[in-house]
Amino acid sequence: MRTFDLIRDAVLPEFRDRVADYLIEYETVLRENAPDSELVRNTAHQLRGYLRGLNTTRVLGMADWEELDRRVVGTWLEQHTGL
Repeated sequence: MRTFDLIRDAVLPEFRDRVADYLIEYETVLRENAPDSELVRNTAHQLRGYLRGLNTTRVLGMADWEELDRRVVGTWLEQHTGL
């Protein structure tokens, strides 16, 4: 999924390995398009929070965070919540 590649590329190089380890769990649930919409929604919200934390600690830039947040909402939340 392109969104996870974009996240990895947007993170400062010195943090990429650590972030990549955390992303595996999110990616596993969201890539599988789990039939459980609640699981997908919860995981997407958790991913948004994780990205927000990366932005707050300046591991991820504001412009990158805004674009990635839009992608998470558009890819997983709008589909599973009817936004």
